[in-house]
Amino acid sequence: MTTNTWRKSSYCQEGEACVHISTDPDEVHLTDTDTDSDAARTVVTVSRAAFAALLKSL
Repeated sequence: MTTNTWRKSSYCQEGEACVHISTDPDEVHLTDTDTDSDAARTVVTVSRAAFAALLKSL
C-alpha cells in the first residue's frame, strides 16, 4: 500500500476527534482519529464517483 498524504478537516479544532481525507487518481480514503499520530487506523476507501454522490446527497 502506498503512503497517503492525509489532510485534516478544516472543521476540526485542536484536541477534537477529526476526519482525515486522502485522495489518489481513482479513490478517496477517509479515516477519523482523536490525534494526529500516524498510528494504524481504520481507513474507508471509496471510488471518487461514490464520494461525489455522497457529497451531492448531503
